[in-house]
Amino acid sequence: MARTHTGFRIIAALILLGIMAVVFASLGNWQLDRAGQREAIKAAIQAGRSTAALHLDASTPATELVPWRPASAQGVWLHPLTVLLENRNYQGRPGYWVATPLLVDEASNSAILVLRGWMARPMRPGETVPVIPAPAGPQTVSGQLLERVPRLFELMSLSQDDASQLPSALPDTTTPVPKVQNLDIEAYGKAAGLNFLPTVLAQSAESSALAADVQSGTPLLQEWPEPSLDSDKNRGYALQWFGFAAIAAGAWLVIVWRVLRRKIKPPTL
Repeated sequence: MARTHTGFRIIAALILLGIMAVVFASLGNWQLDRAGQREAIKAAIQAGRSTAALHLDASTPATELVPWRPASAQGVWLHPLTVLLENRNYQGRPGYWVATPLLVDEASNSAILVLRGWMARPMRPGETVPVIPAPAGPQTVSGQLLERVPRLFELMSLSQDDASQLPSALPDTTTPVPKVQNLDIEAYGKAAGLNFLPTVLAQSAESSALAADVQSGTPLLQEWPEPSLDSDKNRGYALQWFGFAAIAAGAWLVIVWRVLRRKIKPPTL
């Protein structure tokens, strides 16, 4: 009976150690994949920023809209269609990103979605959203291209009435400045009746000053967050997981070796 229990424990230990070795090795490979992804992002950023600056208009081909590429556009701000992106923090302070379409061709209703900058969120009772800069007339805006509006993890609302949902039509008289967690260009264009270029322009601070934003409302900050590119940290984590896998595999081999040694050991008289 004792041998049965001992054999069961050995088998259970071997199964557990085998699973641990496979899981730890898989986590190590996952960390290596993450390191490769970050290296690819770093290369894409360097390639985009080293590309010649692009002037955007309604006829700009999609193949030229390389992420991180310097770009500029001339048009008119469509301030009534401004949207605020919630939960965008700056140096620990809660705030919004201001997103406004820049109309570049009135005939075709072509526009570019511009992330204009960050402004602080009202925190005290009675405070309201700061006045959003609203320069009039033709504006020249420069910055760098993004593939899309950077997204935040968003939990689906359990209720059907989601306060952060983009209105079906813009401008919305009931919500003068809609606040959303994430913003999809296609949905935004449909609600606003605009034909957006398939890109996003993150405005630069120099461009903001030239557009005289600081003279017509609360100044917006254009210090955009950079993607995390520390691939060495992922490789360090991968090394740790592979070390754990080696320990589990080594323990598995030791148990097997001891079992085999017992079986082949000659009986004593």
